Amino acid sequence: MNGFNDSIGEPYGFGLLVVGVALAVLAGWSVWWLVRYVRADAMTRQSIRQAARVRWAWKRLAPMLKLSATDRTATALASLASLANTDGKPVKPRVLVPAFKVTHDMYGVIARAGCLPGVGLEQYQKAAPHLADAWKCTRVAVTQEKPGHVVIRGVRLDPLKFRTEHRPTGLPPEKAARWDLGLDEYAQPVSVDLAQVPGVTVAGLPGYGKTSLINRLLSDWAPAPWVQFACADGKVSAAHEGDYADWVRRMFAFVGDDLAEANTLFRQLVELRRARSALVRTVLGVKSMWDVGPSEKWPLVVLVIDEAHTYFRDHKGSDPTTKKLAALAAENARLVEDLVKKGRSVGMLVILATQKSTGDAIPTFIRDVCPVGLSFAQKTAEAAVAALGEEIRDWPDANPINLQDPTYVGVASMNHQSQPGFTRIRTPYVPDEDAAEVALTTQHLTANPADCLPAVMGPTP
Repeated sequence: MNGFNDSIGEPYGFGLLVVGVALAVLAGWSVWWLVRYVRADAMTRQSIRQAARVRWAWKRLAPMLKLSATDRTATALASLASLANTDGKPVKPRVLVPAFKVTHDMYGVIARAGCLPGVGLEQYQKAAPHLADAWKCTRVAVTQEKPGHVVIRGVRLDPLKFRTEHRPTGLPPEKAARWDLGLDEYAQPVSVDLAQVPGVTVAGLPGYGKTSLINRLLSDWAPAPWVQFACADGKVSAAHEGDYADWVRRMFAFVGDDLAEANTLFRQLVELRRARSALVRTVLGVKSMWDVGPSEKWPLVVLVIDEAHTYFRDHKGSDPTTKKLAALAAENARLVEDLVKKGRSVGMLVILATQKSTGDAIPTFIRDVCPVGLSFAQKTAEAAVAALGEEIRDWPDANPINLQDPTYVGVASMNHQSQPGFTRIRTPYVPDEDAAEVALTTQHLTANPADCLPAVMGPTP
């Protein structure tokens, strides 16, 4: 009898152990979930609850939105069952629901779903408005993560309406020439690759974020020894004035609103461009600097021209002073055109910022060869078209004339490199004290790139 009882007790004890382990795992998961929920802020808690509702309702919602497939082919087990079935009823087809996983953030939910025969990216995108209604989201976007899988992003709150801050790390960027811009309207990070890009235009009304956008680029790139900065700021007359006063120590050249001084700077940069063009094959062994990337001895040269219309405006008048200004403006336009059209392969980038990038502010022969353009709020459709091109008329939701509300200070529209159409971006604010600290701690990296050429070439015979 004892042997018989032992033989029964062993599987019974093992079963209790399995149940105990399962309960312990469930209790641990519950505690972890509760702690995470309690420690989250109010917005994230709401997203956690939303993600739970989305997850539990998916199997019922998917067939209602035609995001399921019907499999009429019987499985092996169903075929065997049909053979034993004597009443002659056909095998009931199976309804397949895509695999589905949900995560959350403070703005809403991020779902990853599988595809099925007849249920792919196109079907998910058509169902996006209905998913937004069912999930109580402001908007829903669907993109393809990889073949057979889609990402469904639902935002309950509009990320464009929440101002954000960026704290520079003080470390060089992981990838050269990548410009991290901010968050798009689905709270996804947006960056643009400025490698092989000769020019960038930034337009928008005063006080809506142009300088702050450039400030982030300076803050993120300044710790890198492979980049050198120059600036022409049309808002000020001296280096200690204006938005770039702290950054002057990290710039190898700076000029204010004096057209003659700007002309001298532009001419020096064109001479640098010519010298680099003559030496790039000999020194780097390639046609384009971007084939090997920027370095401390051959740095990427970034020229920031803020309030660009100051340097290019056509001056009208017949008096000697006006004629001189007109000649300088025309020469400035010609020199900057040279940098934009010929400087890409030797590692020179021009960023032009102005309020309204019409032809009188940035000449069209410069503006139209800058492949990257952003625009903050604009007052007129003409200004929006000048900044972003004619196609912006076909994207009314992204048109910068809709960004004049003070809520959208810091929000810009742009034609993104990796997707069709236009997208809106919430750019973060960089605190002045943080920017000043980065400029101070990186000032030892400042060097005139023209002085680097002899070092690159080696001793002269």
